[in-house]
Amino acid sequence: MRECGISVKHRRIGMVSVWLALAVTASEGSFCVEGAEAIQAESQTEKEANLKGQAQGGLFNRWTFDQQKSGEAPRGFSMLGFGEGPAADWTIKADTGAPSASNILVGNSSCQAVTCYRLIVADGFQYEYPDISVRMRFPVDAAAGVGGVVFGVKDATHFYAAVVDLATKTLEVSRVVDGKETRLGRSSITPKSVPWHTLRIQRNTIISKDFIETFFDGQLVVTVEDQSLAIGQVGLLIRGQTVLDFDSLHAIPLFSQRPLSAPAAY
Repeated sequence: MRECGISVKHRRIGMVSVWLALAVTASEGSFCVEGAEAIQAESQTEKEANLKGQAQGGLFNRWTFDQQKSGEAPRGFSMLGFGEGPAADWTIKADTGAPSASNILVGNSSCQAVTCYRLIVADGFQYEYPDISVRMRFPVDAAAGVGGVVFGVKDATHFYAAVVDLATKTLEVSRVVDGKETRLGRSSITPKSVPWHTLRIQRNTIISKDFIETFFDGQLVVTVEDQSLAIGQVGLLIRGQTVLDFDSLHAIPLFSQRPLSAPAAY
């Protein structure tokens, strides 16, 4: 695994947001640039066309897993695997204490290798610049719970991953291209004292640069610059030997390059 992680103070300019919102904030976090590895996968014209295509009501999705019966496999999702080892088991489970009662999704992998990724991706939805959030609950000992979200998924060997390891209190963002994994950024986290944690990913763009911003329990943790992968599917992942609970998966598009209002008449 190739790693890049530079901690610098920078000004973060979020150019795209939900339904034409503009945010400009200053923050400090982990910033990683891999110019040699960040291959421009699409032209500016293609990017603009894809951005316009994101303005579709059908891309605003929330999966609570409450419409199915306990013990069933989640409908509308496909399972993918990266790395050697057995397939994971993804099962709907009744849980009245869930953030959105009454069901949760449980991911269970017996794979021993830490490079063993097991994905579940939503069928039929392609996002260029997604805003993804999910609620996660780790095992009590947190020793066997490593997982998060995936986006920009082309197939089992092309995707981005944001992975939380609560045992080591770290969050990392990785990219897999042609089966080659590169760690783009990694940072420590301070989990809140709650059973259910929140992981959120935003892929933004400004001019010719693409940024991936990662939030854990409401705090910006890792920011990386990368444009190797473009439009793709979104979903969840578990890594290594893991049992992890998920609920309330949200995915919406960040798509606008237009200003908030028309230019002044003078």
